Amino acid sequence: MKALLKRTTWILPVAILLFACGGKEKKTTLAENTPAEETATLEIEKPQLTFGFIKLTDMAPLAIAKEKGFFEDEGLFVSVEAQSNWKNVLDRVIDGQLDGSHMLAGQPIAAGAGFGRQADLVTPFSMDLNGNGITVSNDVWSKMKPNVPKGADGKPIHPIKADALKPVITDYKNSGKAFKMGMVFPVSTHNYEIRYWLAAAGIHPGMYTAENVQGQIDAEVLLSVTPPPQMPATLEAGTIYGYCVGEPWNQQAVFKGIGVPVTTNYDIWKNNPEKVFVMTKKFVEENPNTAVAVTKALIRAGKWLDEPGNRAEAVKILSMSQYVGADEAVLANSMTGTFEFEKGDKREMPDFNVFYKYNATYPFYSDGIWFLTQMRRWGQIPESKPADWYASTIKDIYRPDIWTKAAKILVEEGKIPASDIPETDGYKPETADFIDGTTYDAKDPIGYINSFAIGNKDAAVQ
Repeated sequence: MKALLKRTTWILPVAILLFACGGKEKKTTLAENTPAEETATLEIEKPQLTFGFIKLTDMAPLAIAKEKGFFEDEGLFVSVEAQSNWKNVLDRVIDGQLDGSHMLAGQPIAAGAGFGRQADLVTPFSMDLNGNGITVSNDVWSKMKPNVPKGADGKPIHPIKADALKPVITDYKNSGKAFKMGMVFPVSTHNYEIRYWLAAAGIHPGMYTAENVQGQIDAEVLLSVTPPPQMPATLEAGTIYGYCVGEPWNQQAVFKGIGVPVTTNYDIWKNNPEKVFVMTKKFVEENPNTAVAVTKALIRAGKWLDEPGNRAEAVKILSMSQYVGADEAVLANSMTGTFEFEKGDKREMPDFNVFYKYNATYPFYSDGIWFLTQMRRWGQIPESKPADWYASTIKDIYRPDIWTKAAKILVEEGKIPASDIPETDGYKPETADFIDGTTYDAKDPIGYINSFAIGNKDAAVQ
């Protein structure tokens, strides 16, 4: 209702002015120049909202939507609150303490597929592409480095595969030490990416079962959960020897001189989806216009973030204590088109953080199905499923219809071009290639799962 009242406050004076100038034609001109009629009548059911996030650079669309007034433009009055860990984020959204949140893409999918806490959650907006890295301790890197090919400049050739880590893991095993690495949550992109990277080199990262939710059965590398902001300190303490996390926590390891990022998820799966914005199905059903308005503001924020010249300002905003709170220099290392591996080895990586390009904000069914294949591959989904189960499951969670409604209004308002709305049935038109050479086709998820040797739940030969 406040959105309606807000627009009325400027429409009424303009109407009076035009009437004073005389003529019915002037009234017609007002109607033609009024922003999208649908927007003017979009009544907000719940204007006061509280959203959650974890201190990572990919929460940026929330910070920008708030700081640049995009939420307020929609008649939304939003509080954005940092949360302690991903489980807390999930629980608070399900319990209604948060109206929505920055969330791991796998969290709403797992909740709908029956792994972990179950709930009906909805994803109308994908927050970004890429943004993660795998970092190892200085000691592990010193042992990996001789196994890494070098270029003419003497620097390591990227992408660095886990083949270089394999003999290091063997040495640890022979000395009676388990090789331990961290990831942020069992259904996080980070868990699946580090597993993908390891498995591509024939290193078994372990399996899940209903009885063993640690995912360490037959593991050559023991993966455990560590909240993102705690990753560098945990590495420095020697509790883990490496980790997969989003920024700025890989660059923080470089900044502190305690670790070296060896690869990014851009190299594991180019332009992969990372975080999503999540609300409950109940919230969306009770507040459909609010859900569309929130999505509108977030799409605008994503577009602003990818416009040339805005990243420096974004870094300043994210460095604020109420958002990520990291040093500007650390945030800028990845947010401004570069990525630093070893100290002094800073490389151009313009697509490390993508917030709008390549239809980054659209919640593609195919992206969601990939997460389901990984849950099946590693035993989090314990039973074999038919191919159509993957498609039907994701369509209850990913909601491109909400995104499309929001985007079409933005087109009518002149805020985005019509060409930015993808022509799609909800699936990406192209397949995705991975670091191990496999090709993913979301419309044949069983065939995709069957292409793996390690952790292959549906293969004839285990």
